[in-house]
Amino acid sequence: MDWDDIARVCAEMLNIQNLTITHTSGPLLYGMSLEVAAGEVVTLTGVSGSGKSTLLNWMIGDLDPHFSAMGELWLGGVRRDTLPIEARHIGILFQDDLLFGHLSVGQNLAFALPATLKGAQARRQQVEQTLSDMGLAGFHDRDPATLSGGQRARVSLMRTLLAQPQALLLDEPFSRLDAVLRTQFRAFVFEQIAGQRIPTLLVTHDPADVPPGGRVINISDWQHKHA
Repeated sequence: MDWDDIARVCAEMLNIQNLTITHTSGPLLYGMSLEVAAGEVVTLTGVSGSGKSTLLNWMIGDLDPHFSAMGELWLGGVRRDTLPIEARHIGILFQDDLLFGHLSVGQNLAFALPATLKGAQARRQQVEQTLSDMGLAGFHDRDPATLSGGQRARVSLMRTLLAQPQALLLDEPFSRLDAVLRTQFRAFVFEQIAGQRIPTLLVTHDPADVPPGGRVINISDWQHKHA
């Protein structure tokens, strides 16, 4: 690998450097460093209350004021932890789909389209193409409340991806789906991540959620060190 290749790989990478998170009652994480390559899904495990969601909140810029953090977050060769939430370009998907009930399915997707996509016709075309790609052609004007759990999950994911995130955080996104839907949606998510080469951090309690051959890291590796 030459220097140009190394520079390209680093420019696509999600990188946490020497992160320490402290609660008012004491340290939570100490000296965490982690690299996630483009298109890679790294799975983060740990018991409830171990700091997984707190870590994700720090990454998107929404850390609870009861916590303080020292460390750096780099993405695409740009430091992100010093930027406001909207400038970090990090998408996050939760257990709940969080679709807007007062908007149609198509309007939910259009909400995430970047401002750089101009014109009502172009934006409508992008939404319709996205719906077709995800097997929901003709669903533009549907009420989200009429969708199945699997359909809602797909719309939620695609709304996140339409915002063109440069990294993706998955916080137990499969946990509320039944076994069959969970398997199907998991495959759909990993296909999208690989296709768009998005570095992704997945938080889960279920070993079945780990992509084949994927790295698994326990957050306890960064707890209580030097405490």
